[in-house]
Amino acid sequence: MKEYIELRCVMLADYICAHKATVRDASRVFGVSKSTVHKDVTSRLAEIDYLKYLDVKDVLELNLKERHIRGGDATREKYIKMQTEKY
Repeated sequence: MKEYIELRCVMLADYICAHKATVRDASRVFGVSKSTVHKDVTSRLAEIDYLKYLDVKDVLELNLKERHIRGGDATREKYIKMQTEKY
């Protein structure tokens, strides 16, 4: 694997763990696609640094469990914004 890919995998993992970030958040910050982030932190990282992979896996599983809550919050904010714009 190329060195810059390994470095990117480690940097993504550090960011996700430090900020409890989602794949989408990390992709925005690093300027790569969600698919690339997901591939880097789920398969490539396991070969590079297995302990860091386990840490990232825990964060991603937590994000998956909380996904419905974030979606509900976004919907609520959308309708509040729509109501305030009417008046």
